[in-house]
Amino acid sequence: MAFTHLHVHTEYSLLDGAARIKELIPRAKELGMDSIAITDHGVMFGVIDFYREALKHGIKPIIGCEVYTAARTMLDKDADKDKYQGHLVLLAKNQQGYQNLIKIVSEGFTKGYYYKPRIDKSVLRQHSEGIIALSGCLAGNIQRKLMNRDYQGAKEEALALLDIFGEGNFYLELQDQGLEEEYAIMEDMKKLRAETGIPFVATNDVHYVRQEDAVAHDVLLCIQTATNVDDEKRMRFPNDQFYLKSEQEMRVLFAGIPEAIENTQIIADQCQVDFTFGELHLPEFEVPEGKEKSQYLRELCEKGIHYRYGEGSPEIWQRLEYELSVIEKMGYVEYFLIVWDFINYAKENKIVVGPGRGSAAGSIVAYALKITDIDPIRYSLIFERFLNPERISMPDIDIDFCYERRQEVINYVIEKYGEDKVAQIITFGTMKAKAAVRDVGRALNMSYAETDAIAKAIPFDLKMTIGKALEMNPELRAAYENDKRVAQVIDMAKALEGMPRHASTHAAGVVISKKSIDEYVPLYLAEKGISTQFTMTTIEELGLLKMDFLGLRNLTVIRDALEMIEANHGVQIDFSKMTYDDPLPYEMIAAGNTQGVFQLESGGMTQFMKNLRPDCFEDIVAGISLYRPGPMGSIPTYIANKKNPEQVEYLHKSLEPILSVTYGCMVYQEQVMQIVRDLAGYTFGRSDLVRRAMGKKKMDVMLKEKEYFIHGQDDENGQVEVMGCVRNGIPEDIAGEIFNQMVSFAEYAFNKSHAAAYAVVAYETAYLKAYYPVEFMAALMTSVIGDGVQIAKYIRNCNEMGIEVLPPCIQGSNKKFTVVNGKIHFGLLGVKNVGPGVIDEILRAREEKGQPKDIFQFIANLNIHEVNKKAIESLIKAGALDCLNENRAQHLAVYEGLVESAQSNSKKNIEGQMSLFQLNSQEMEVESIAGKLPEVANFAQAILMAMEKEMLGVYLTGHPLKDYEQQIEKLTTVTAEDLAHADTNETITDGMKATVAGIISGKKMLVTKNNRQMAFLDLEDLYGEIEVVVFPNIYERYGQHLKEEAIVAIRGTVNFKEDENPKILADKIIPLEEPEGEVQSPLKIRIPKALDEGKCLSLIKELILSNKGEKPVMIYSEQSGQRFKTNRDLWVDANDSFLQAVEALLGAENVKL
Repeated sequence: MAFTHLHVHTEYSLLDGAARIKELIPRAKELGMDSIAITDHGVMFGVIDFYREALKHGIKPIIGCEVYTAARTMLDKDADKDKYQGHLVLLAKNQQGYQNLIKIVSEGFTKGYYYKPRIDKSVLRQHSEGIIALSGCLAGNIQRKLMNRDYQGAKEEALALLDIFGEGNFYLELQDQGLEEEYAIMEDMKKLRAETGIPFVATNDVHYVRQEDAVAHDVLLCIQTATNVDDEKRMRFPNDQFYLKSEQEMRVLFAGIPEAIENTQIIADQCQVDFTFGELHLPEFEVPEGKEKSQYLRELCEKGIHYRYGEGSPEIWQRLEYELSVIEKMGYVEYFLIVWDFINYAKENKIVVGPGRGSAAGSIVAYALKITDIDPIRYSLIFERFLNPERISMPDIDIDFCYERRQEVINYVIEKYGEDKVAQIITFGTMKAKAAVRDVGRALNMSYAETDAIAKAIPFDLKMTIGKALEMNPELRAAYENDKRVAQVIDMAKALEGMPRHASTHAAGVVISKKSIDEYVPLYLAEKGISTQFTMTTIEELGLLKMDFLGLRNLTVIRDALEMIEANHGVQIDFSKMTYDDPLPYEMIAAGNTQGVFQLESGGMTQFMKNLRPDCFEDIVAGISLYRPGPMGSIPTYIANKKNPEQVEYLHKSLEPILSVTYGCMVYQEQVMQIVRDLAGYTFGRSDLVRRAMGKKKMDVMLKEKEYFIHGQDDENGQVEVMGCVRNGIPEDIAGEIFNQMVSFAEYAFNKSHAAAYAVVAYETAYLKAYYPVEFMAALMTSVIGDGVQIAKYIRNCNEMGIEVLPPCIQGSNKKFTVVNGKIHFGLLGVKNVGPGVIDEILRAREEKGQPKDIFQFIANLNIHEVNKKAIESLIKAGALDCLNENRAQHLAVYEGLVESAQSNSKKNIEGQMSLFQLNSQEMEVESIAGKLPEVANFAQAILMAMEKEMLGVYLTGHPLKDYEQQIEKLTTVTAEDLAHADTNETITDGMKATVAGIISGKKMLVTKNNRQMAFLDLEDLYGEIEVVVFPNIYERYGQHLKEEAIVAIRGTVNFKEDENPKILADKIIPLEEPEGEVQSPLKIRIPKALDEGKCLSLIKELILSNKGEKPVMIYSEQSGQRFKTNRDLWVDANDSFLQAVEALLGAENVKL
């Protein structure tokens, strides 16, 4: 009989298994195996990938898991008694076994999680049917007891498991990886076999594919444990025997126990689990009694058509009829009802819903049901781009909600369908190229600088691989070929690149099922609650309903602005009845005032809009579609054609109705579909298949379709299936050129339905900003409250528009940013250390007791149990009490005593030591102290500004860089805002040289392994914060300039790092207190090694003091190797007599102007 591996850990045993499924299965095939199991630690993450890959190679997949067993019961969670778990391998024999395995693994997370997902014997007994169990590795309970010389306990454990799973379904697992412990328990294992009758099975504890992969696996363990290979105390595997061994190798190891080998195949032959893909498991949607679901959907749609179009044209009713017939035929009636229901709930409860997202905007059914809010007829949006009868796939409707109330909609869905039928969806973070290099560098104990140099040599691109980087960067390739250390890191990183590193919860994905979710997929305990163990793509393939419930900040901005507009102006705005043709929003966008306008506020997009000067909705749709890598090359042509429409030329006149809306440019996927349909006679369904083939560069498909597009296609009976361009009167050569243009464009084409839905939100935000700028900006700043960088940007925009933003004020501010008399009051939630409860108490006291006249009354009015000293201090520092006509220094001198006094009095009152009369007199006493503040002067303006920055994250009433604006503008090449939008700004690239300038607002020192100092700086310019890294060489030269609050210019290199904002790696620091220092190059003086350094410096100083001027001086000593620039009071007038004197002292070759 053959041998089958039944104990295998893939890459989904996160940071422990290094056997990639795509390498594991072909290797098993290469070794002549016809079956193999997957048994990852406690999870089933990789089951579907494993299943598909195995079938692809003609190998039977055996679905299993190495579960963790609780020391006592899975509900016991004592730190001393329950920290350690046993291991047990479970394999699904059949569908029932797979269902039970799902339940067992899920309960480990949902009920038994403590360090690991644990289960116990009660769970195993409840779900044992259809499962074969193996006793596991040395961490199995039986083996552990034997190692602890508890033979009787091991025997009892074995018999208990035999009783649970039944005869023939439980095996004693033997392993031989050359470990002493394995040999030590072998005789006892044989004794157990003899006394219990439980058969043996041989396994290898596979953690990597080939023996030589042991080194990469060892590095992976270092990454998992945050150690390095030189750490002798770290966790490591004892040898290189944990690989996918051949049948021959296994037979040699277990030559004396042949049954252990034969039983692997006996087990494999019993296991058969199959998955069904594409079968829908939608939740049951209850319709009103007496109605069919399709009938109910039709009634809702007809009602919606009347709401949207009035009577509606024949074209509209025909389109509705067609879409409904496709939806019914494809079995998606219930899907639309489910989506309509929770969107209807949101709208009835005044939860703002977005106009749509993705291809769903092309459906008139979705428009009639108010799932989307963009007219597919008016904007020529295509239904088949969303739902294609010729390509069976689940419809995909993603919905944006007000981000503050998104959870309410999810809660409604949970309540309606049941908590057990709704879950979030898992996603995996993988080791991308740069991150893999950094992880491996740390694991190999390579210095940060060396690792960083390799990582920085990898171009910054989300789809970048190490292999691509070696091709693209000749310097990296040369380092790889010539430096063994670099080669070691890169080879190891390539071995681990792309492996899943951690599991997390998808930001928006929610699955809703017909039955309990763990009837279909295993569950996982993520940080944000219960999620599926399968990813979104797998969930959809298994026929489960996946929805994206997205929280969109801009919708909350729109909601808040509309509420303020109604309160302040009595105007109710209903965007659903707008036609998007008001000229004012377009004029504002064309002028470049796009901050806060959805999708249009990045620097590059703003410039594009200024050049384009949009004057209609279609321009915004096209702009959103074009401003992306790839189609950006078409922007100049689009702008030129818009300005001069008479110069637009079409390859054939039949293209004009399709491309005129985009001035002759192909911009949308829908245009490709329309061209093949109108010119060649394709159905829309087939045209979508052609679009997909073009987008994915499927050359075999495209070659066939090109022939059909040009000449048409007839069926076997001579009936025309595709007319073709030639038969429609289009010359063959022109038809070929049109097809070629579509192919070159299709890869970058954008979904017009998606762009149009985005453009709706862009228009709505632009409309509000154009007509109600004060309310809009207040709502916008509320949406980023607590983000000082964003608020600072929007305050600058307010200043440009002449809108005054007032500091926070206990007399006028509310929680959010609000508008009073045309001015914006800073929201109290934006004050650090001041939470919602404190603000509620301030507002309650203000409402019930009126405005306080001084700090004494302010504190006396509060329920002191709702506030604390830190909150009061923060409000004072933020300037929120400045309105009391007392200064901050006075407030800071007395607030602690006042709070303590109030707390003491409150305590006495609670203890019954104060009568009502005494309480009143206490209040009178507090009030009577008014005016007895200490006579202290207020802080200097710079200190007041620093306090504001500390508490608000933004300079509000002034800025320390105000006097340096002109200098900074001259010196800088990039700003904090440029770097923050580097992902959409093609002028900012990794490795480019740049100069930034600002105030050092934070400084963190670090001592390297070589005992040298380096610094991490927070540099704040007028647009936000920039992180600057100052390595030891630079710090030693310029460290004296790097004090907090110092104002400096920094030259350096832009450094991109995955998942982080770009940094500046400093090369040079220039203090701006010496503004001319950058304008004038310094006089350079070198003191030769042969001369006495001390005497020379003394003489040079005397000469400078006799010739003081405006020229900076740089002195370099060959003897000490020190280079320094003189202070401002030792700048020189470099006249001829001075120069001659210095040259006479040092030699002319050592003086350079």
